[in-house]
Amino acid sequence: MADIAKAEDLLFRRTGLDRTRVQSIVDDALNGTDDGELFLEYRQSEAFSWDDGRLKAASFDTSQGFGLRAVSGEATGYAHASDMSEAAMKRAASAVKAVKAGHSGTYAEPPKGTNRAQYGEFNPLDEVSFTDKVKLLEQIDAYARAKDPRVRQVSASLMNSWQVVEVVRAGGLRIPDIRPLVRVSISVVVEQGDRQETGSYGAGGRTFYSDYVRPEVWRADVDEALRQAFVNLASEPAPAGEMQVVLGPGWPGILLHEAIGHGLEGDFNRKGTSAFSKLMGQRVAAKGVTVVDDGTISGRRGALTVDDEGTPAQRTTLIEDGILVGYMQDRMNARLTGNKPTGNGRRQDYSHMPLPRMTNTIMTSGDRDPKEIIASVKDGVYAVSFGGGQVDIVSGKFVFTCTEAYRITNGKVGPSIKGATLIGNGPDVLTRVAMIGNDSELDPGIGTCGKQGQGVPVGVGQPTMLINGLTVGGTASAKGPRGAKKAKAPSEVLSIGR
Repeated sequence: MADIAKAEDLLFRRTGLDRTRVQSIVDDALNGTDDGELFLEYRQSEAFSWDDGRLKAASFDTSQGFGLRAVSGEATGYAHASDMSEAAMKRAASAVKAVKAGHSGTYAEPPKGTNRAQYGEFNPLDEVSFTDKVKLLEQIDAYARAKDPRVRQVSASLMNSWQVVEVVRAGGLRIPDIRPLVRVSISVVVEQGDRQETGSYGAGGRTFYSDYVRPEVWRADVDEALRQAFVNLASEPAPAGEMQVVLGPGWPGILLHEAIGHGLEGDFNRKGTSAFSKLMGQRVAAKGVTVVDDGTISGRRGALTVDDEGTPAQRTTLIEDGILVGYMQDRMNARLTGNKPTGNGRRQDYSHMPLPRMTNTIMTSGDRDPKEIIASVKDGVYAVSFGGGQVDIVSGKFVFTCTEAYRITNGKVGPSIKGATLIGNGPDVLTRVAMIGNDSELDPGIGTCGKQGQGVPVGVGQPTMLINGLTVGGTASAKGPRGAKKAKAPSEVLSIGR
């Protein structure tokens, strides 16, 4: 770990702001409020896109700005600007002061400090030259096409950002942080006869390009995208109906994220709009089900040193052995409900207010061998990968689209299937968990979560898991007493995707 003192003043050095005068503005704006902060941000980002055998787009962007928030009771005043100047901050202070009209609050205790930083000052954008990044994409394209003559199209992208933030609170507390983020994505289209199918794979995290540009790494990523494409090329129509479903480890944790995770965020539960509201201490899942949100896993896409309010990231147990024991809290919802912040106050950038959001949401391992789980299924579906999902927080209904799935018959994995969707209800689905594997793993670092128009990087994970009686939407009839069943998808309220 890097000492957090190395990040101190980095943003002020880059912007030329005077720390003493900025602190005076913050102290004046937040006097008499219950909480609030100045969020300063400097960001560099780049993106490269390769398609149709050539570089399609390359972009580089530098942005900076601030967001000033004042909180009085349940009311929030927020002003932001890309003009990183004292004059703009004074105008913002005048605007947010309106929220405390007629209110006299006691400024909340600050976050507990930390003397460590997950990531140092090194900027991964500077690690690999422009020429070498383009060459990497060209090599990915050539390698994929050389692997099989059925490859018709190769798309690849590199995305990288380097974010420097600092949270400034009234009274002089300053909390800086540095956040690198890298992602590589590969997609291939294969053709056989009159049929075309797609396979994709991606990886990323809060690390450097060097972790992904080594030939043995990117070639393995291409091989995985090709494998999925050829699996889909041989797929059959998906069954439809209520049946047993085995979820694979890692990325299928998006079901956990959507169906369960959003419903355990503090704002929905404070307002009573979550399907999990008022269920604290009650059984919401089968025995053996333990779910945590962990922002401390260094290098992972959802990992942070501190959240966007300055609260140190932590590991929060949400469900323990099937019992609901915790919610994810930002500062405001924690204060209003008499709880402690859990390091989940996150925002997309300086122009957005923080909200309670997930970091890396994971179901921990059970004690069953994954082979034993599959062998127990007489007639069902084995879902290995998803393209994304949606959930309706109020009802708990969710829907997920499978990008790789197989039919299970008499305990054996059979042919791949296409067009399968998993449909269910969050509070109900975890009660149907029958077996939990001993192989919990994290996704490869591809998730972006959307909420109230804000996207933030997240991680998901889980072990192999058997769910009894989950609705599968497909094109073929399923055997069973309930027969084929057409399920209605929920409204898209919140979503996670690649």
